Amino acid sequence: MTTHSTTEPISNRLRIVLVGTQHPGNIGSAARAMKTMGLGRLVLVAPEKAPNHESEALAAGADDVLAAAATHATLAEAVADCHLVLGCTARSRRIALDELLPREAAARALDGARAGGEVALVFGRERTGLDNEELQLCHAAVHIPANPAYSSLNLAMAVQVLAYELRLALLAVGGGDPAPAGDGDPPASHAELEGFFGQLGDALDAIDFHKGRAPESALRKFRRLFLKADLDSREVRLLRGVLADVERMAMLAARAGGER
Repeated sequence: MTTHSTTEPISNRLRIVLVGTQHPGNIGSAARAMKTMGLGRLVLVAPEKAPNHESEALAAGADDVLAAAATHATLAEAVADCHLVLGCTARSRRIALDELLPREAAARALDGARAGGEVALVFGRERTGLDNEELQLCHAAVHIPANPAYSSLNLAMAVQVLAYELRLALLAVGGGDPAPAGDGDPPASHAELEGFFGQLGDALDAIDFHKGRAPESALRKFRRLFLKADLDSREVRLLRGVLADVERMAMLAARAGGER
C-alpha cells in the first residue's frame, strides 16, 4: 500500500493514466498538459510505442514528467493501489457507471485525495477509447460535453481539460503549488538546458538552417548566447514550446511538399 506524508502536496496522490496510447507524440503532449496544471504523475499502460524523441519534443519542457512516467502491462496493475478510478470516455457503454462532468469529476477526485487515497484519471486509446473490461475497473465515467456535431477531442486536449479542472479544485482548497521561496523561477538546471540545446539542434536541422554547412559552429554560438542569458526554468519551457511549433511546422511543410 502506498503511504504519504501529511505534508505532501495533495497533487501527489493524483495520477493521469494513458491506456494503449498509439502515438508517442500524444504522450509528450499529455505530459505538457499535466505540468502546466501542476500535475506530475503520469502512468502508461501498454503503449503501442514507447516514448521517443517525438514525445520529448512535444513535452516542451515537461521532460521530468515524461522521464518519471511508470509503465504497466495492464490497467488493473496501474490502478491496483487506487481508492478511486475515474474513466474518461466519449461515448456511452453498456457498463453501468455514474457519469460525471469534468468539474464534478475533479471535485470527487480531490475529495478522494484529501482523504488520503490514491486517485487515477484514466484515458483510453485515441481511436477507440477504453474498452468495457477497462471501464469495469472504474468507479465512475467522465464525459467532456463537447460540441455533439464535432465531438472528437485529441487525447492531450482531453487531459488538459481534466487537468485544468483539477487545478481549479486544488487551488480552491489551497492544495496547489507551494509559494516560491523568492521572486521568479529557479535557474534552469543543467539537464533542462541540455534538453533545450538538443531540441534546438533538431529544430535547426528540420528547417535546414545550416544549408549543408557543418552545424557544430552555429550550435556552439547558440550555446554561448543562451548560457550568457542565464535562463530560468520558465524561460527554457517557453523556448522549447517555440521549438516544438517550429518542428511541427517544418514537418507539415515537408509533408505538403511530398504530396505535390
